[in-house]
Amino acid sequence: MQTARTRQPARDLAVVRVAPPGPTGPLGPPALPGEAVREARAVAGQLLAGDPARLSHTRGVAATASVVARVLPPAERPVLVAAAWLHDVGYAPELVRHGYHPLDGARWLADRGWDARVVGLVAHHSGARFVAAHLRLARELADFGVPGSATGPLADALAYADQRTGRLGEPVDLDARFAEVHRRQGPGSATVRVSGVREPALRAAVRRTEERLARAPWPVPGA
Repeated sequence: MQTARTRQPARDLAVVRVAPPGPTGPLGPPALPGEAVREARAVAGQLLAGDPARLSHTRGVAATASVVARVLPPAERPVLVAAAWLHDVGYAPELVRHGYHPLDGARWLADRGWDARVVGLVAHHSGARFVAAHLRLARELADFGVPGSATGPLADALAYADQRTGRLGEPVDLDARFAEVHRRQGPGSATVRVSGVREPALRAAVRRTEERLARAPWPVPGA
């Protein structure tokens, strides 16, 4: 297991990318949540360094996830934030296998022993199941069918963080986010082609998270 004491500096993180997976992976046990998030941030920074806009978006998603994590039990909060940092690493050119970033990112993380909950959230984030079905990759995506990765409070919270964050990390509403994706990807893209089922599912996930936020108490400083 890689810990904060043994993790290589950012300039040497390429070693992490090619090392064989360990028995428990970088996330480690629940007693080490800070190390999980720090490692996820470092990996995202390395893999997305060549795509500044994508990295800015990822930073915004992670920041939003850190806020909405209060709707989850404490043990699940670092899982959410780690997945937020890692959700788009599949865009890195060296990770591309299937050409669909949730699946490519999840496969890479699984091969390196990351916690199955984080891998599942990356694989299924933001309605990936709809796009994967269109691309005939549903069977491959099913390899990461961890309970709660596609539906449930964890998946909803990650969808909220991703869909309420714009391309450069700025806060946006859902209509603006969907419109930007349509413009950027074009009408022939798989994401836009399945928007009739994907976008209502994402709206529902965001609404459920907003309802949970309204009920969740803010943490008391120093408590």
